[in-house]
Amino acid sequence: MKQITAKEVETLINEGKKIDIIDVREDFEVATGKIPGAVHIPIGSIEFRMDELDKSKEYIIVCHSGARSGAVTRFLEGHGFNATNMSGGMVEWEGEIE
Repeated sequence: MKQITAKEVETLINEGKKIDIIDVREDFEVATGKIPGAVHIPIGSIEFRMDELDKSKEYIIVCHSGARSGAVTRFLEGHGFNATNMSGGMVEWEGEIE
């Protein structure tokens, strides 16, 4: 499973890179803020919303601490998607939130 740190994601955003982030936290967690531009798909919905994703894109998967996003990353990889887990999750995020 590919991994990326929160700091590396923040650097990509600050450099103006176009990245696709999926936040798999629950609604109440996302209500406290998420990475700007991230798409919220709760972990329990990912299986049913895969048709919204594009296999030609690379997705960075985010949760609170990196455990749930790791599980989603492995799940998506198993279905042919290019996914990378943001290790440390939002606990490690020091960048802007919306």
